[in-house]
Amino acid sequence: MSRPGAATRRRVVITGMGAISCIGSGTAGFAAGLREGRNGAKPITAFDTTGFAHSTACEITDTDPAGWLRVVPAEELGRAAQFAAAASRMAVQDAGLDEDAVRGRRALVSMGTSDGESRDLDHLVGLQVARGPGCVDPVVVRRASPARLSAGVARELGLEDVEAVTVPTACAAGNYAIGYGYDSISAGDVDLALCGGADALCRKTFTGFYRLGTVSPEVCRPFDRGREGLLVGEGSGVLLMESLESALARGARVHAEVLGYGLSCDARHPVAPDQDSIARAIWAAHRHAGVTPADVDLISAHGTGTRANDVTEVGAIRQVFGKSTPRTVSIKSMIGHTMGAASALAAVACAIALRHGFIPPTINHVDTDPECAVDCVPNEAVEAELRVVENHGLAFGGNNAVLILGRYDDGRAPVARVDS
Repeated sequence: MSRPGAATRRRVVITGMGAISCIGSGTAGFAAGLREGRNGAKPITAFDTTGFAHSTACEITDTDPAGWLRVVPAEELGRAAQFAAAASRMAVQDAGLDEDAVRGRRALVSMGTSDGESRDLDHLVGLQVARGPGCVDPVVVRRASPARLSAGVARELGLEDVEAVTVPTACAAGNYAIGYGYDSISAGDVDLALCGGADALCRKTFTGFYRLGTVSPEVCRPFDRGREGLLVGEGSGVLLMESLESALARGARVHAEVLGYGLSCDARHPVAPDQDSIARAIWAAHRHAGVTPADVDLISAHGTGTRANDVTEVGAIRQVFGKSTPRTVSIKSMIGHTMGAASALAAVACAIALRHGFIPPTINHVDTDPECAVDCVPNEAVEAELRVVENHGLAFGGNNAVLILGRYDDGRAPVARVDS
């Protein structure tokens, strides 16, 4: 991947982060959950699970996203849009910015999602079944558009000079949205970008994965010989990004630097991952970021805990890294598969790991599958000095996005940049 004009492009840094997850919300709460290796799995309460042999998920029950809303009435936003708006408010606050400072700048809001407001659509379908065709809830209909995820953020924060984009590239959407923000900041098109992903637990998606036979009865155990599948989750992760020049000018704290990203789309199969395509996305990310496999200290894997994903993803990692694979973890073992929010929450986790010097564990681990023979940091976090971290987002339809983040140390780049 060439990088035309790379010498004149701006360095992009993360100065604010917001996270809503089942193991902790806010940057500090999420970091504590990651370090402690909390398990967010619990019985589903979001919808009626009668008829399912098992119904465990990673549902958020201790954080009400509506409590973070200050401008938009909560009933005008679905749960996913509430997650996006709440995490964005967290990110702005974490960045040390006030609403006036944000409102007056050229901004991008880029939110990834798999399901949009499918939880609301579930509700509308339920009304049709219970009360007959033509029965609708007009409040729910008005908020059902997935465009509300980004537009709701812009409205909640009072952004005036803003591009609001919702990215629907399924379970890789968070990384896609962050990559779009990186391009916009580095090219000087916008002053700040709020990018990430959000999804809410819904019956449609749980049922779909259940019917595919990929939902685990109790826990998610990526890379383990005894893994039984994924757990559906929900939440939101948002990064506030700006140029390094902007961050230094206002004395901002820098969590991490965005070094680059890589994409691939093989479209080979609706649901089956493709090893070569994943490897191409990793190579593209390395070229764009100016790193080599030897520079990468940690991989935050897509790591769903399904048979097909884990074997295929590890195969792609070996294809790029050879036998010297970095530590490779999956935070889905803790927070489940949050769909469009998955790689966004993982990006927040990567920035936390870089800044605070630890690697989150892959919990529920008993016995590594020989076909997934990586050091997945089983069950307990470890202290580590990290310089470069790789974050994977893999999705149905062959949509793959790999993000590279680096530690920021007083203006020094984490690696020597190589423009190709």
